[in-house]
Amino acid sequence: MTKRVAQINRKTNETDISLTLNLEGTGKSVLDVPLGFLSHMLSLFAVNGGFDLKVRAAGDIEVDEHHLTEDLGIVLGQAFARCLGDKRGINRFGFFILPMDEVLATVAVDFAGRYAFGFNSVFSREKIGDFPTELVYDFWQAFAQNARANLFIKTEFVRNDHHQIEAIFKATARAMKQAVVIDPKIKNEIPSTKGVI
Repeated sequence: MTKRVAQINRKTNETDISLTLNLEGTGKSVLDVPLGFLSHMLSLFAVNGGFDLKVRAAGDIEVDEHHLTEDLGIVLGQAFARCLGDKRGINRFGFFILPMDEVLATVAVDFAGRYAFGFNSVFSREKIGDFPTELVYDFWQAFAQNARANLFIKTEFVRNDHHQIEAIFKATARAMKQAVVIDPKIKNEIPSTKGVI
């Protein structure tokens, strides 16, 4: 099987990002991201998905954290799209319900070649460390758009926003881990009756 590895570079007037993703990894990450909390979430994402992830990112965080966060979502989504190619043989769909102490996160994903996004999570804190909580939405929306995926995220029973965001990243990784797995029964087939995704 061809290795499913992608390297994406994105440089704008606001950010400079280099990202390498290996879907056949072991959950290792090397992260140089100037937002500590987001870096922590990306490391959890790599571990729970079994993806190897290397990121070097810089941006105008003295202006706002939004540009860097959204662009990281864009680049990660592009890396998934490139790794999956024509999506031949993949499960395509994945879902996971994950408890994280007092939070329950539910995530479903379809690498459908089309974008759709639903997000049903509310945060009581404005920031966790150096990271504005509202940017969780922006990160995953940008990911879904650029991965050309349907992605739906919901949390319940929330008391602690740190745990809520951690549950979202872990559950999303676990759902994607299911979706990108090659099914040996259809390894040469496109997982759609259309014959193309």
